[in-house]
Amino acid sequence: MPRLDQLSEIQRQSALYFPCFEHDITPWVPWDKELSQSTIALVSSAGLHMRGDRPFSGGDPSYRVIPSDSDPADVIDSHTSIGWDRTGLYRDLNLAFPLDRTRELVDRNVIGSLAQDYYSFMGAQRDPRKIIEETAPQAAEAMHAQDVDLVLLVPV
Repeated sequence: MPRLDQLSEIQRQSALYFPCFEHDITPWVPWDKELSQSTIALVSSAGLHMRGDRPFSGGDPSYRVIPSDSDPADVIDSHTSIGWDRTGLYRDLNLAFPLDRTRELVDRNVIGSLAQDYYSFMGAQRDPRKIIEETAPQAAEAMHAQDVDLVLLVPV
C-alpha cells in the first residue's frame, strides 16, 4: 500500500474519504473442535483464479473457485489496484494464497483436512455491498456444504 504522501491529490482524497462500513453485530461461533480434526478452506482477496478462468476486472464482486489440490503454477493473479505489488506473489504464491503451507499442515497432522475448494475475491473494492449481500454468502454456503469448519482469510 502506498503512503498517502506518495499519492496524487485525487487518490489521497479518495483514500481518506473511502466509506467504512460499520456493523451493529459481529457474528461469532465458539470454537469447539480440535484443529487436528477440522476441515479448513482458504479465502483470499488477491484476485486469484485458475489458468483459463475468466480474469477479474476492476470492481468485480464475483469470486473464483480454486481447487485445494491445484498446482500453484496454474493459479493466476488478475488483481487490479494501484497499490498491489505482485513481485512477491510471482516468486511464491504462498505469500497471498498458502496452498503449499496448508498441505504441509495436514501432512504434519496440525490440520485435519482441506476443503475441496478454496475461494478468491477481488480486493480493492469501491463498493463491497454486492459481496456482502450476495457473493460472500454464496461462497459461505458452498463451504458449509463441504463441511468446512474453519476459514483462513488471507487479505492482500
